Amino acid sequence: MSEDHLEAERKYRAPALEKGLDVLELLAARGEPMTPSQMSVALGRSVSELFRMIQVLEFRGYIEQSGGTYSLSNRLFTLGLARAPTRNLTELALPQMKALAEDVTQSCHLVVPTDDQIVVIARVEAPGDLGYSVRVGYRRNLIEATSGLLFYGLAGPVARAALHARLEAAFGVQRVRRFVAAASAAGAAGHAVRPSDFVRGVTDLAAPILGPDGIEATLIIPYIDRTPPTPPAEAVLQRMLEVTAALSDDLGAPPVAPRPRSQPA
Repeated sequence: MSEDHLEAERKYRAPALEKGLDVLELLAARGEPMTPSQMSVALGRSVSELFRMIQVLEFRGYIEQSGGTYSLSNRLFTLGLARAPTRNLTELALPQMKALAEDVTQSCHLVVPTDDQIVVIARVEAPGDLGYSVRVGYRRNLIEATSGLLFYGLAGPVARAALHARLEAAFGVQRVRRFVAAASAAGAAGHAVRPSDFVRGVTDLAAPILGPDGIEATLIIPYIDRTPPTPPAEAVLQRMLEVTAALSDDLGAPPVAPRPRSQPA
């Protein structure tokens, strides 16, 4: 490395800022609360090095403390929503989501990818007193999420290769192999249907929203087979696909050949 390069690296480093960013990135990657001691081990830094960073991040509202552990707040998520592309997508989707929720009497969520996770950026709850939904800002690893099947299955070759490497390093070859098979099937079908692994009796229905460069987001409905009868899952899925096709068209996605109607699994 040349002397000029070393000098430039020294000039533009900000150690305190780097420590703070390390904490935020660690909490985002782990997706669960951590103690300062756990952060210290994971980052290879002493607790005393991280103590002031943790205090400042908590004071500024980027992390939250509960029972001696820290987790990300929604502040970064809120800042992300202020970005024009995400804000425009939400503004575009919400009226359609409200109409969809009314039509099918189910909750509806707008989901986007962030690295190897998914995050819910908008939701519309089911009309009436009964429904199932998750909070805005909810995150989950892509390999565990029904929407993740579409984000992988409809990704371009370069993005898919990078994502595959990250998932394999985190979850192992066998689990990723099973995920890839399911994601490929979902990508070919143009939608994903899977029983919820959180709540018995709930089936996740997911449909992609496409843009000029590929998949941008998904709509997902945690479908509940209610009494009195509501539209069957097949009808809800077809209505979702109509909505996501319209949103994709609004975003400038290239036209795709129509797929045959299919029965949810």
